[in-house]
Formats: sequence, structure tokens, C-alpha cells
Amino acid sequence: MNRHFEELPHRIVIVGGGAGGLELAVRLGKKLGKQKKIHITLVDASRTHLWKPLLHQVAAGTLDSHADEREYFSLARSNYFDFRLGRMDGLNRAQKEIYLAPTITEDDEELLPRQALPYDTLVLALGSQTNDFGTLGAREHCIMLDSLPAAERFHKKLVNCCLRAQTQSMSSGEGRFTVTIIGGGATGVELAAELHMTTKILSSYGLINFHPEKDLKIVIIDAAPRLLQMLPERLSAAVAKELRSIAVEVHTNEKVASVSKDGVTMVSGKFIPSGIVVWAAGIKAPEFLQQLDGLESNHINQLIVNRQLQSSRDTAIFALGDCCCCPQAEGLPAVPPRAQSAHQQASMLAKSLERMLQGKPLLEFQYKDHGSLVSLGNYSTVGSLMGALSSGSIIIEGTIAKWMYWSLHKQHQIAVNGLFHTWLSTWAETIDRVRNPRIKLH
Repeated sequence: MNRHFEELPHRIVIVGGGAGGLELAVRLGKKLGKQKKIHITLVDASRTHLWKPLLHQVAAGTLDSHADEREYFSLARSNYFDFRLGRMDGLNRAQKEIYLAPTITEDDEELLPRQALPYDTLVLALGSQTNDFGTLGAREHCIMLDSLPAAERFHKKLVNCCLRAQTQSMSSGEGRFTVTIIGGGATGVELAAELHMTTKILSSYGLINFHPEKDLKIVIIDAAPRLLQMLPERLSAAVAKELRSIAVEVHTNEKVASVSKDGVTMVSGKFIPSGIVVWAAGIKAPEFLQQLDGLESNHINQLIVNRQLQSSRDTAIFALGDCCCCPQAEGLPAVPPRAQSAHQQASMLAKSLERMLQGKPLLEFQYKDHGSLVSLGNYSTVGSLMGALSSGSIIIEGTIAKWMYWSLHKQHQIAVNGLFHTWLSTWAETIDRVRNPRIKLH
């Protein structure tokens, strides 16, 4: 039996403050939390939010993460929900409680004890992490570009390598260090282009002995026949040509056998000596979802949900975004784990949960593929838009594609921060680009 508004507050707990989870919390807070019709709690292990598609820019140094991060406590106060700092590590469906692991400081002191948090409706929006497919040495020797700390760690290593190259003697015809990117999807391709642009700018900041083309080698490895499988073949070929024109080495149809501190070995026997290795191929949901109090999950730990985004074994638990496997119509694959999927699911679920509290049927999720866009930094942007024409899709490149790529981030900012705040922050970003260096140097 569904609760009605007069019996509230109904406790909705959302775990995960990424694109989908945060947007859902904001939408519910503005619509129902403000009127105290429900009590909303957002849980995340981090204190701040950064839009995940920006991580490659943080890694390259072309984006200062502090300029784009938003404090969860501040967002909660202004959008009528509560924020709880913590990492979920358990669930008791019988008692309707989730468990948060103790929060430990950098000095190994316990900041927050283990906590239990009750719920009436639970929404899991935990996102995904990099899937190394069990490749030998990957976890030990690769940077997994799936979190802000990882992106910042990569950036520090990159700047340090450039500084070191500044003082070392030149080896004729050989780069002093190689950055190898495993994965030829959007993240890997965008990172390669941003890295090339970063090192060109670095060389203009007084590193007179550092030459981007001679002192840095960028390599992309992918097991697929071509880069960017989600784009039409013509656009994929155009991207590969653009990357090769800026001396990025591309290896397709090459599966990685192992990674060591010295480099990457491929199944074909090729070995690429590498100073930094980034793993940007494949995703999986967090490991603990595989054994979460009897909930059904698939081989990459995603929770199995129905078209209403309810878990297959508990109607009080929902999941959205990368951590769920949501079916589409018969004959179609599951909803792809992409930012636009999480955005659409958050929008639908906000309406659906309100209907549930009113005793109405839940809505059914209908995924709409709006296409894909890939940015090559200042060099180019390409993409395809689905459903833009009656024939199905159009291909866009150049300036129009760049503006559309930029607008995707702004749409997320508007959903989270509101139109006025986004307008102000856009002006602030413009001023900062004039005042600050083009890349972060620390």
C-alpha cells in the first residue's frame, strides 16, 4: 500500500551524487522537499561534485577542478534535501537500512563512525568504475581515470615528467617519456588530444628545453577494429586522422596482455615502453553490489531493474545510471551506461516517485539516444545527433559540434544549480580564462 502525502514524510535515500543521483535529489527537493512532503537524503563518499565527463580535462590540466566543483552540503541547503557523507557498504532489506562505512581522514583517524541510515524508498545511483578485465598488472601500474583523485594524480605525474624532461639530455629521435592510453572510446581519445594541447602550452611557459613532439609520445591502444565504436565509421576515421596529424600513435585490434612498471605488452607480442599508463577501457559497477542482500546483478555488477527502474527483487529499491542494467523494448540492447542515460532516468524517476506517493502507477523509462559528441580539445569536435531528422540522424563537425559539446555541460549545471547561478558561473569562467594560465601548473 502506497503512502499518501498526509502520511508523510516519506524517507527517500539516494546513494551516489553523480550526474543522475544529484539531479534526482535536486528535482525532488525543489518539488517535494521544499513543501516538506518527503524527506530526501543524498549520500556520497565525497564532499564535492564534479561532472564526470570533465575528468579528462582535469587530468590534462586544462580544467581546474576547484573552479567547477560544487559542495554537496551547500547544494543540499539550497535545494531542500539533506546530505550525508559516507560510503555505502551494506544493506538490510528486511529492516530497510543501508550501512555506511567509517570515514577515515588522511591521518588515519576516524572522522565518522559506521552509520545505519533508514529508508522507505532507496535509490542507488552509484555510477561505475573502470573495468580492467583482470588484466595482469593493470591495477598496480595503471591510473584508472574514473575519479577526481585519479585525474589529479595523473596531472601531477604529467607535470613532473615535463619538468624532468626539461633538465635531461636529449636522446635523438626518441621521446623522453610515453603516455599510453588503453581504451579508444571517448575518454581515451579526448584525453590524448587534451594532453597534446597541454604539453604545447607547457612548452611556452618557460620550458625552453622541452619540445612536445620530441619529448612526449602519446599512444592509444584499443581492442576494437577502430576508435570510437559509438560513432559512424566516417567520423571515427576522421578522428583517427586528426590524432595522427598531431603525432598520436594509434593501435587498434590490439588486446593488452599485461602492464608492468616498464610498459604495456600486447597479445600480439608488441611492447610499448611507458612512463605513464592510463586505463580508460570498459566499466563495471562497484563490487559490493554483486552481493547486496540478495539483489540480482549481472556479470559487471550492475543491478537488474525493470522498465520502471525498480530492482527485480525489491519494489522499494530503485537504481539508475551506470550501476543498473535497464531493459529496452524487445530486440534492443540494455540502456547504455552514458551520462545522457542517467540524466533521462533522473528526470523520469523524479516524476515517477511523486506519482508513487500519490498512489498512481510508476512511469516506464523510454531511452532516447540523442547521439554522441567527442571533443579533441582546440583541434576539433565531431559527433552524431540521433532523431534530429526524420531519416534518423545527422553528422556534425567543427564549430557547431564544439558549441553543442559545451552546451551538454551547461545543461547539467542548469539542472543542478539553476539558470541564474549557471549564468553567473559562466561569466566567472570567462574571466578566469583571461586571468589564469590556460592550464593548471600545480
